[in-house]
Amino acid sequence: MIVQKYGGSSVATPEKIRGVARKIRDRVEQGRKVIVVVSAMGKTTNSLIALAGEIAADPPPREMDMLLATGEQVSSALLAMALCDLKVPAVSCNAFQLGMVTTGGYTNARIMDLNLERVERLMAERSVLVVTGFQGVTPDGDVTTLGRGGSDTSAVAIAAKCGCSCEIYSDVAGIFTCDPNRCSGARKLEYITYDEMLELSSLGAKVLHSRAVEIAKKYSVELYCGSTFSDERGTYVVHSLPEWLEQPVVTGVTTDNNQIRVTISRMPSAMEAMGALFRALADKGVNVDMISTVMENGHSHLTFTVVDAKEQVALQTVRASLAPWTDWSVSEDTKVTKVSAVGVGMKSAPGVAARFFSALARQGIPMLGTTTSEIKISALVPQERGDEALRALVDEFGLGE
Repeated sequence: MIVQKYGGSSVATPEKIRGVARKIRDRVEQGRKVIVVVSAMGKTTNSLIALAGEIAADPPPREMDMLLATGEQVSSALLAMALCDLKVPAVSCNAFQLGMVTTGGYTNARIMDLNLERVERLMAERSVLVVTGFQGVTPDGDVTTLGRGGSDTSAVAIAAKCGCSCEIYSDVAGIFTCDPNRCSGARKLEYITYDEMLELSSLGAKVLHSRAVEIAKKYSVELYCGSTFSDERGTYVVHSLPEWLEQPVVTGVTTDNNQIRVTISRMPSAMEAMGALFRALADKGVNVDMISTVMENGHSHLTFTVVDAKEQVALQTVRASLAPWTDWSVSEDTKVTKVSAVGVGMKSAPGVAARFFSALARQGIPMLGTTTSEIKISALVPQERGDEALRALVDEFGLGE
């Protein structure tokens, strides 16, 4: 048995759906049973979000999940029809029918369990099971969705539960050193580690959903990323690189425009203020990224970044939590981009940070904040310089063809 996932671009039109069906048929003819996870067709999810915006200014999250979950149900049913038309025994199944149980966090739920008995029973009777990705149900039966890119998570979770490998197919031929649409000459990787892929996913690379990588690493799911539209070899995500493969210092670079920089001028010096602020942000579910403090004229200025979807929540929380203090002010900057370099080779290679910062400095790109870990370096730069920063790092670390 094998799990395959096909993204929205892979099933965007009837002809593409028929092409995916032929690809699955070929695998069945090789003697494999296949569980197929599909996303909604093309830009269906965006269209549904726009439709909801025409109906209500602030749609309830529960109703948004009911609406958005319909996209995957359409594509799964159509793919099952295409397979049956090719004489491949197949049936479609939604999250409720599959017993994909999630938490109750509407629009960003997390998978808790999957009814393996139902999967085995359905697969005993046919060659292919087509499953709606991106969605689940709460223990009480409410429909939930897993966040954008959540079909990857659906596929990897099913593979983990079934103890089999997982193949992720899209319109890209694998995982590249950087986004090939933004940087010509990006090099495709034969292998990448779970840790590197997890960092790149969390830093803005859209090739794999970060929670999917977390699950794959935890349960040692063999993960492969390739193109729906060609037989070109893709990329394997593994625990460690093969011994024969040279370990690069930096494996990939990426940018994330989904950032807001929040600055609190004349931050209250009391430690109670700092503690109250970050406790309140955590309670509101605001994930704080880069944090820095600067002393100027005897005053402390605090800067941190959050994802732009949380901008208003973050600003409201700052004002509420610091209300007991006076003389401070808060501002935000939406025109910023985070550029990052990732590689397990950083652990043993000195001077990576110097090369990173020097590459940006040579181009005169200002850094508005930095953060590092064992295998990553990130800098906040002006948004209009994001692509330039990306190219500078690709050149510095030899990530092009």
